[in-house]
Amino acid sequence: MTLPEPTGSILLSALLRRPVIDAKDNRIGTLTDLIVRLRDHSSPLLTGLVLGVGDSRVYVPMAEITAIEPARVRLRTARLDLRAFQRREGEVLLKEDVRGHRLVDTEQTSLVRAYDIQLSDTAEGWAVTGLDVHKRSWLHLNRNHEGHTIRGWTSFLPLIGHRESSQARARLLGINQLKPAQIADIIEESTEPEQQELLAQVHTDPELEADVFEELDENRQSRILKDRTDAEVADILSHMRADDAADALMDLPQERRKDILALLPSAEHTKVLTLLGYHDATAGGLMGTDYIALPATAAIADALQAIRSAAARQPEALTTIYALHPDETLAGAINLVRALQCDPAALLSDTIDTEPITATPSDDVIDITTTMADYNLLTLPVLDPDRRVLGVITVDDALEAAIPEDWARREPHRRTRTPDEPGDNKTPTPSGH
Repeated sequence: MTLPEPTGSILLSALLRRPVIDAKDNRIGTLTDLIVRLRDHSSPLLTGLVLGVGDSRVYVPMAEITAIEPARVRLRTARLDLRAFQRREGEVLLKEDVRGHRLVDTEQTSLVRAYDIQLSDTAEGWAVTGLDVHKRSWLHLNRNHEGHTIRGWTSFLPLIGHRESSQARARLLGINQLKPAQIADIIEESTEPEQQELLAQVHTDPELEADVFEELDENRQSRILKDRTDAEVADILSHMRADDAADALMDLPQERRKDILALLPSAEHTKVLTLLGYHDATAGGLMGTDYIALPATAAIADALQAIRSAAARQPEALTTIYALHPDETLAGAINLVRALQCDPAALLSDTIDTEPITATPSDDVIDITTTMADYNLLTLPVLDPDRRVLGVITVDDALEAAIPEDWARREPHRRTRTPDEPGDNKTPTPSGH
């Protein structure tokens, strides 16, 4: 969102190193930083200044400030507490933590750098209202960012990197407004400190965290999980789809797998252990265990209700309803659209395709993808020799397995930096106190 420049606004670059004047018009120091606290879906308010006095940095609360002007900052007092500034939990320093550092642009789903920060005198007090993410050209290195578009603060998620206050920030930053795949893309483009900040934010939502880990490339996922404890890994895997959890577990060192597997809840333990018995390039390795199967004597209405109740299951696997004989062998299948078109009172046995296309656990990836493409299938059931359903392959998993790795890494649709952003991903590491 682009903001009109409000009256009473000033850029951070115009304030830094400006004199701070006390109530008797004496210069007592220079402005070295501004302190804010983040707020949910709102511009952060200034809570104080960091003032350079000789070789020391001291804190000045906003209650002691009478005016913020382009040339100076005025105080209402001539006396200051000269104890060294100590950052408190949740405090963000605009120069140290934001200006010159990268942020997540939630509108463009990319990493950008904050080249300047707009401060405005609002009804609530001085607040950060916008950011300039456009780099100055070399012809204008000594000028401020006049003429650049200022975009609203709420269009970005800052990556502060100050570990001691990360939990206080994570509750506010709203990372969940992005899709898991978008968050995973950003994590894969991030530096180590940025990655840790993003992971701290998604960790507050276990389901989102699991979804993000499912979307990470295998190398990045395994590197991150290797640094977690067995209990932490098991917690993440327990919220993932069983097939993705099995893949993630196989990417970990062999000596850790048994202990992590033992920490999984009973239901997930059984599913993952079963999937670990199949090679990952076969139908057994591709299949998931989320699907809807009912007796063939059930009504269409019962099947649709089962889908409504399956909120925790993989949505892609719910596009087909499977009907079973009394001995639980496969009787047939009906796709969701066809089921919606049928009379709700009709029985599955009267509406299903009794000869659906199926796979065996040993079928390889090429056979699977070719079959699904030839028959335009969204799901493909995998059966054991007795025609019992072991699992279901979804078209997204088949497509992911079929795309060559170098194609997947091309990602021409990603926009990870602005046109004037440097080509590398190096960024200064935020420092604390």
